Amino acid sequence: MVAAADVPTGFVRRGSGLSAQRCLDLFDAQLTSRHLDLAARRLRASGHGYYTIGSAGHEGNAAVAGALRPTDPALLHYRSGAFFVERARQVGGRDPVRDVLLGVVAAAQDPTSGGRHKVFGRHDLAIIPQTSTIASHLPRAVGVAFAIERAARLDVDCEWPLDAVTVCSFGDASANHSTAVGAINTATNLAYRGLPLALLLVCEDNGLGISVPTAPGWISAAYGARVGLEYFAADGCDVVDAVDAADRAARWVRTHRAPAFLHLRTVRLLGHAGSDVEAAYRTPADIAADLDRDPLVGTARVLVESGVLTPDAVLDRYRQVHERVDAVAREVVGAAPLRTRAEVMAPLAPAAPAVVAGHVRHLRESSVATTESVDRVTLARAVNRALGDILAADRGALLFGEDVGRKGGVYGVTRGLAERFGAARVFDTLLDEQSILGLAAGAGLSGLLPIAEIQYLAYLHNAEDQIRGEAATLGFFSAGQYRNPMIVRVAGYGYQEGFGGHFHNDDAVAVLRDVPGIVVASPSRPDDAAAMLQTCAAAARTSGAVCVFLEPIARYHTRDLHDPGDGGWLVSYPTAADHVPIGAARTYGDGTDLTVVTFGNGLYLSLRVARRLRDRGIGVRVVDLRWLVPLPTGDVLREANATGRVLVADETRASGGVSEGVLTALVDAGFTGAIARVSSADSFVPLGDAARLVLLSEREIEQAALELVRR
Repeated sequence: MVAAADVPTGFVRRGSGLSAQRCLDLFDAQLTSRHLDLAARRLRASGHGYYTIGSAGHEGNAAVAGALRPTDPALLHYRSGAFFVERARQVGGRDPVRDVLLGVVAAAQDPTSGGRHKVFGRHDLAIIPQTSTIASHLPRAVGVAFAIERAARLDVDCEWPLDAVTVCSFGDASANHSTAVGAINTATNLAYRGLPLALLLVCEDNGLGISVPTAPGWISAAYGARVGLEYFAADGCDVVDAVDAADRAARWVRTHRAPAFLHLRTVRLLGHAGSDVEAAYRTPADIAADLDRDPLVGTARVLVESGVLTPDAVLDRYRQVHERVDAVAREVVGAAPLRTRAEVMAPLAPAAPAVVAGHVRHLRESSVATTESVDRVTLARAVNRALGDILAADRGALLFGEDVGRKGGVYGVTRGLAERFGAARVFDTLLDEQSILGLAAGAGLSGLLPIAEIQYLAYLHNAEDQIRGEAATLGFFSAGQYRNPMIVRVAGYGYQEGFGGHFHNDDAVAVLRDVPGIVVASPSRPDDAAAMLQTCAAAARTSGAVCVFLEPIARYHTRDLHDPGDGGWLVSYPTAADHVPIGAARTYGDGTDLTVVTFGNGLYLSLRVARRLRDRGIGVRVVDLRWLVPLPTGDVLREANATGRVLVADETRASGGVSEGVLTALVDAGFTGAIARVSSADSFVPLGDAARLVLLSEREIEQAALELVRR
């Protein structure tokens, strides 16, 4: 290496702002990244490595790291090796070579993910890991940038400095993904409305999406003249040009607190990944043209032409980095992997019940709403009051979604909360579920408590990867270093009167039930809804839980249960003693002939059926699951054993519905009694009275119950 005293103190090119020392630092980061790519391929070839998607050709992104502060949150493209190395140099005391290679060999010592995936991320480097889902990190990046500004406005603690710039890098192919387009649209819309958002979007354009070429000029045409998006462009293979553009872009974003788009033109060397054969879809001339633009050669040329290094010194530097990386690669081959299921799943551990209960007590004691009279409330009113409790007790809580602000929600559930807590905390969003969930993921990660509303369950499905691929995986792929506490309120299920069709009566919850680590709450009664929402808030705050809260639309304003005017669905608002732990069911009745297990609207239907069965001398107990993830298996088994007969009344579809999980849990637990189920049909929900032909009915529940008892 060249000693610091031997480095010229001037600039490497006339008119540039790139000093000789900075250029050397960036060159070292570029060299290190390249040799990490080569080492990863050697490890894979020898059977010791598991990841070969490299950063070769993209090493110009080291200039982006150099233009930012090490406390600026970064959500990185998977070809951001040089950025990672340069950020580690800025912070000091870290060994990015060992970090990356431990990830390549899936070692339990890997400081990013603990051997669960090879990603760029470390909490002490302010780098937030992401999965390989294309462009899925962009909505979260918008959320992080938004949360920094909102935390400053609310004067609440934030994970990041309040003058931080959020940087998000991605490829040119990713820029075409609807997730990226939606996120960038949200960022520019905020800027257009005059709301601050310090977000630097970095598109590393190598002209290819695996084998599919990006149309020449498309990125600049699509993003070069967007309203609310300042545009900067540079040759990412020219270190001087890249540094100049990155410096200007970062400075502009930090000063103006507005989004900018940095377009770095790069090349992709060594193919898409180790198994990729570029000759199958690229011409030799195209491959050679990219090799001629190798950023390492370009930076070496600048250093030689400026007199900072001789050609021999460049080669010496290259060899020294190779030897260092190769030595560490040999060392990590013996690193121990994760060895047990418990080790793998440790970041998915559920919230500690006692800690959650304690926070619920704190929440209720801190809330001014609990001083109101405890009247009998509907489900909608109970949720409204619980939201008020949470917002009153937690200054970092935000409530947002489509129509939740001024209108107070399509069903009036959030009515009055915007007036009470202000537009900075209760606000309307764009009609884009991906952006709503990305905002929640970013806000929770940054220290706030986001409560996002998805207006209908059917609307969740075009954005569900923000839960599955981003929110649910963050703790897993960061080995618990990061978490994104959040609550997603979703109005769902069927049985609405006078308003229907598939998009307003959806019962597809299977997509949520198979996501590891999340909590899925499904309250039916008003008191449970309020208590469970507060439990979710406590779990999110204390353990970083990702909670999906399914609210049965048809029960929002229900007052009666059996007869008109009986007020049987109205209950008192829960007191401080009415805590509902995650995974705890609720039982109605103590009959010894039949146990009906149900949830959501099924509770309403089953309680009505149970009274008729009791009138016929059949003793029934009805179990409300309340939690779909985790299922309250122990409670269900206890109530099943009390009667020896179980009927699962499932308003979701027969295929992929909740009843499949309940019956399987009973069998796995060793239940030997009689079991049966009734469910809605494997159909979408049609408009009008035809909906009754496919949704679970009281008649079907009653008939199945009688048949089961008569066996």
